[in-house]
Amino acid sequence: MHTKKLNLKAVDNKRFVMRVFAVMIPIMLQNGITNFVNMLDNVMVGNIGTAEMTGVSVAGSLIFIYNLCVFGAVSGAGIFGAQFYGKGDVEGVRQTLRFKIVMSLVITAAASAVIVFFGDSLTVLFLEGEGEAAVAEAALASSHEYLMIMLISLVPFALVQCWTSTLRECDMNVLPMAAGFAAMGVNLVLNWILIFGNLGAPEMGVAGAAVATVVSRFVELGIVVAGSYIKRERAKFSVGLFRKFRIAPSLMKKILVKGFPMIINETMWAAGYTTLNRYYSTRGLDVVAANNINITFFNVFSCTFFALGVAVGIIMGQMLGAGQIEEAKRRSNTLLIISAVMSAVVGAAYGLIAPIVPNFYNTTDSVRHIATVLMIICAVFMPFESLTHTEYFTIRSGGKAFLTMVFDSGFMWVLVVPTVIILANVTDMSVFWLYAVVQILNVVKCAIGFAFVKSGHWATNIVGKKKEEAV
Repeated sequence: MHTKKLNLKAVDNKRFVMRVFAVMIPIMLQNGITNFVNMLDNVMVGNIGTAEMTGVSVAGSLIFIYNLCVFGAVSGAGIFGAQFYGKGDVEGVRQTLRFKIVMSLVITAAASAVIVFFGDSLTVLFLEGEGEAAVAEAALASSHEYLMIMLISLVPFALVQCWTSTLRECDMNVLPMAAGFAAMGVNLVLNWILIFGNLGAPEMGVAGAAVATVVSRFVELGIVVAGSYIKRERAKFSVGLFRKFRIAPSLMKKILVKGFPMIINETMWAAGYTTLNRYYSTRGLDVVAANNINITFFNVFSCTFFALGVAVGIIMGQMLGAGQIEEAKRRSNTLLIISAVMSAVVGAAYGLIAPIVPNFYNTTDSVRHIATVLMIICAVFMPFESLTHTEYFTIRSGGKAFLTMVFDSGFMWVLVVPTVIILANVTDMSVFWLYAVVQILNVVKCAIGFAFVKSGHWATNIVGKKKEEAV
């Protein structure tokens, strides 16, 4: 009898792990391909010159804040989407998507205004480190050119995030993945044509990279929206989505109470992350270019634990919406183990390629050396980064907005950012040590997150009892 119980438990654990990977792998593939193409895009721009690469990197830092604001709006509402799906409430899922669309478009309008009126002023903040004035001017010009074109991509980007997040919350992971693959294929081909002027096209350089991204965003949006309507038997939320564009006041209030802090959290975290990059740049313009190389390749490798984090949020949310509170608490331990093992393997691989990657760029030996060291530091601490990510999505799945903010952006602004600002201003500490200090502080954050997860206070149902009929 005892052996039988052990066997049943082993089978149960295997089924759960398979469920996690079934959700995670399509997300990982989509993000992996996206970031891989972005990496090739970055290498292509890097072959134009260091100034152009630096300009696009700084522009990317500003767009990164916008991206995370949209992510905050979408994922804050997505807590409800996942739980409504687990509960079996189609109309709840539909109204949640409507809320996502409204909030993401409001954020897009605000971000566009900031970029148009203050984009150059913000870019200059990243170009104050030591380096040639001509390089800084060329980087500023490249950043401006890239940003003005990329403005066109913000609306389709926001709408894609709304649709893909809802599809994933409803266990439809293949359609977003297929759309991502198609869009990135378009992006890659157009990059090759427009950046370098192949196949008789004009050589557009940085502008070509931006145009390619804009076109790919519209392609992705078209596929995701059309696919939702074609597969409306599964994507039931798409039926009547715009027929009566209504969001129940009571639901809107709940999402704002739980979701708005998520928007604030993502915005503040992104602003903190960008602030760190700004203070790294005080160690020279070479650091900006080198950090761009590191971030670009790190994004490719980190797609594993990012996808796991999204899967954690979806699966935990569905369990909580279905009322499986104790089961969700128990499964959180399995998810942490998966995160640790995966990230250790990925981190080792990232460390191995660190001396090779910078050689792909048409840049200086100084930039290559700095990039290599930054990549090695990231590789060493990657398991802690991954665990922190899993902890964050676990805590967030129960709608604990304040706890999530304290853990994420609160930690960033109370401890990490002030520490780096002080060290950058009052010491001669190299960028390597500044970078390492941030990673060490992330270990502390990881320990705090582990305590939060083990407490079980995050595991709450916020949408009511489960319906008999599933979505």
